[in-house]
Amino acid sequence: MTAVRERGRALARVGSLSPVARLLVGSQLLFNVGFYLVVPYLAGHLANDLGLAGWLVGLVLGLRTFSQQGLFVLGGTLTDRFGPKPVVLAGCAVRVAGFAVLAVATSLPGVLGGVVLVGLAGALFSPAVESSLAREAGPDGRTDAFSIFAVCGEVGAVAGPLLGVVLAGQFRVACVAGAVLFIGIGLLHSRFLPRLPGEHRDEPVLDGWREVLGNRVFLVFAAGYSAYLVSYNQLYLALPAELNRVGADDRMLGLLFALASTLIILGQLPVSALSRRLLGRTGALVGGFVLIGLAFAVVALRPPGITGAVAFVVLLVFGQMLVVPRAKELVPVLAGERRLGTYFGVLASAGGVAVLVGSTAGGALLEHGRVAWVVLALLPLAGACVLAALARRAW
Repeated sequence: MTAVRERGRALARVGSLSPVARLLVGSQLLFNVGFYLVVPYLAGHLANDLGLAGWLVGLVLGLRTFSQQGLFVLGGTLTDRFGPKPVVLAGCAVRVAGFAVLAVATSLPGVLGGVVLVGLAGALFSPAVESSLAREAGPDGRTDAFSIFAVCGEVGAVAGPLLGVVLAGQFRVACVAGAVLFIGIGLLHSRFLPRLPGEHRDEPVLDGWREVLGNRVFLVFAAGYSAYLVSYNQLYLALPAELNRVGADDRMLGLLFALASTLIILGQLPVSALSRRLLGRTGALVGGFVLIGLAFAVVALRPPGITGAVAFVVLLVFGQMLVVPRAKELVPVLAGERRLGTYFGVLASAGGVAVLVGSTAGGALLEHGRVAWVVLALLPLAGACVLAALARRAW
């Protein structure tokens, strides 16, 4: 009952957000509907429809993530210079183009072009949205705001895979549906998102990069956090491979994505509240990384049927619920409340580089069975060690 009351109080705080903050957390829902309608099924399309080898599938998925996470610094820099609205609108237009290319691509070069556009779109609108939310919520409201942001995003992430289940085997139709949805998202933001000037519009672009790259504490933090991003992206690579190994079909993949999203919708706010009381910032970050490591370790033990896949999703999601709000809350602190677009961009870009390398290597390792899962289990544990050591000196 205490958890239920806490969740109710946290959800009630949605109404206390500013109109712009409500728009931002609500738009995250729509972004994720369009994204999860298509991307979870990309690996199956590449392997089954186009016949690509495992390492090429990993490379394509890693490139998609790198072109998004790796180029967040571009979106963050543009946000600091031009304000969030034009960057969000540009991102929506590029996402439409990317889905359109994937819908018609029948060869590797076409697929690569499509995934780069899909990723670049996220690199444009995501840092603009996150930095705007950090500004709107203020220092005292950021944990709740980013928790609500995560919940709204996962509502969309439930709807997206479920729509994908309906369209299973019709990847190109899903791409067209995603493109149409992002046209609508662009129109919504064109109408309701205020046009604000960039906070650093009169300063040289490289000044922001020099400031961020000179912040050694933040760079170490970004390196440790990258282990989470590499691990989370195994939902798109390692999880489909595990389901294929045990003979499950694409519909089970959609149901597991829906399970992950449902857990976050029901659990994110109470988990955030409980971790704030019992674990603190450092305990939540380190504990979350340990849970993520355990998620991979369970699959390495080869439990029967889909048990391993279900346990992997559950543990990974609970680790995510501990890590993400605390990490996002910590970015403005380490940034000194300056150049938030660029700082959020560099954080994601560091993860994008790690994911590009990790997904390519992971795609090759997965051909060797449980060895890959053991290696993947060690990565978040290394991230936990980095963040625990940094916390003793930095916060």
